[in-house]
Amino acid sequence: MSSLGNPANIFWQECSVGKSDRQKLLNQKGCVVWITGLSGSGKSTLACTLDRELHSRGKLSYILDGDNLRHGLNKDLSFKAEDRVENIRRVGEVAKLFADAGLICIASLISPYRKDRDSCRALLPNKNFIEVYMNMPLEVCEARDPKGLYKLARAGKIKGFTGIDDPYEPPLNCEIEIKQDNGICPPPSAMAGHVVSYLNVQGFLHE
Repeated sequence: MSSLGNPANIFWQECSVGKSDRQKLLNQKGCVVWITGLSGSGKSTLACTLDRELHSRGKLSYILDGDNLRHGLNKDLSFKAEDRVENIRRVGEVAKLFADAGLICIASLISPYRKDRDSCRALLPNKNFIEVYMNMPLEVCEARDPKGLYKLARAGKIKGFTGIDDPYEPPLNCEIEIKQDNGICPPPSAMAGHVVSYLNVQGFLHE
């Protein structure tokens, strides 16, 4: 007897309304903007500013914030290596669904491991995964320390903290890199404008 959970008994259900229909309705193209970088690098700031800018242009977007998702979808996961992998896998699958719905999905997570980010990229069609690397120096992120986590990590109260005693693997071929200009961090509006310009040139802001 085959169990109900056997993958052989699970079938993909096709429906008459497809991705192209949803994109025509929204007059935009679904994609995933994946913002990665150290804690305190400005990921959430960029995500929220970008979301507001897209909204002002009449474009539908949604933010998948790493911390917010750990209040619900991923609240059962710890920060152990295997749970970090599962955390990113789940977010990648949800982001894929949002993009299929025709939305511009903004995923904002440290996502420190290159392999995990690349796995999320592989879930989407070519060019529909836009990796944005917040390339800010550790000393800048640690000086900001908006959540007080670096202080706790330095005191040994948090183990496996990215950038302190756990590595961050920067992207090798990201679509967008945000970094300092002569030691000055760009303002949120400029960062968001950079991403919006890219989305526009690539055709995501119109069907």
